Amino acid sequence: MRIAQLSPLYESVPPKYYGGTERVVSYLTEELVRMGHEVTLFASGDSVTSARLVSPCLRATRLDQDCRDEMVHHILMLEQAYRDAEQFDIIHSHMDYFPLPLARRCPTPTLTTLHGRLDLPEIDPMYREFREMPFVSISDAQREPLPWLNWTGTVHHGIPRDLYRPSADTGDYLAFLGRIAPEKGIEDAISIAKRSSMALKIAAKVSKADLSYYQETVRPLLDHPLVEFIGEIGEAEKNEFLGRARALLFPVDWPEPFGIVMVEAMACGTPVIAYPRGSVLEVITPGINGLIVDGVDEAVNAVKKTAGMDRARCRRAFEERFTATRMAQEYLTLYQRLEQSR
Repeated sequence: MRIAQLSPLYESVPPKYYGGTERVVSYLTEELVRMGHEVTLFASGDSVTSARLVSPCLRATRLDQDCRDEMVHHILMLEQAYRDAEQFDIIHSHMDYFPLPLARRCPTPTLTTLHGRLDLPEIDPMYREFREMPFVSISDAQREPLPWLNWTGTVHHGIPRDLYRPSADTGDYLAFLGRIAPEKGIEDAISIAKRSSMALKIAAKVSKADLSYYQETVRPLLDHPLVEFIGEIGEAEKNEFLGRARALLFPVDWPEPFGIVMVEAMACGTPVIAYPRGSVLEVITPGINGLIVDGVDEAVNAVKKTAGMDRARCRRAFEERFTATRMAQEYLTLYQRLEQSR
């Protein structure tokens, strides 16, 4: 198939550091190319891909100090993609609602994967306007605020099978990986570590939107001998960071759409201790790849239990359910269904 992948421009594909959506776009793109499909990736110019790369900007906008208006590049990219839409059998957008007006008027079908939260009241009327367009959710839980949308399927994220390797070490610290934000549960993660008397290593991004929260609330909590703040890390550092941890803490306090960090931990053989929010119940099988707990008290007890968990079994759960190959095959089924319905 001739497939166009539309990625946000905030991060490169794959991202240099933090970046969930762009990382998934990279895994999907590379797997589709490996399967023999003709893929064009619309992404920032510093992206690295085996597909044909089309970009309106030289580098990802978040790390570009000279970029004042990120939307300019996104609008230009959409024009490039839809101007040449007849070259593709399917356009796969990962840009939320931005392409929808163009997609509605284009004979080439556009499939939109929604990567973010959908419970914000201001987006409801916008999606009602475009409710007939085909959408994909990244978890069944993500759909709950908009059950009436034209959902064509749920495709859980996947990562390359050989990207990470499990460690035989059960680990002597707890890990927190992602971004510093109230909904990600960093305060609870620190409490869990302190009460468990275990070291906590935090590898996380601090965005401009969450800078005041970090400075006023989180930074004072870092002044403790058990807590180490590392900052953002890239893909190359994740295997050691996650693989040597006793467990990944995922005490989210929001309807998490997916949480690919859970899968990354599983691929390293590291169990996840998570709160039952959003997609967690779809990703974690208690006793196999982690433990689901309700609050700090239960999490502290869970830390003790993870020492005896079978890390090889945790890795097998990843291989069975969350590889990039499985993800690409499921998307191909949806692509073919849309193409045949034209």
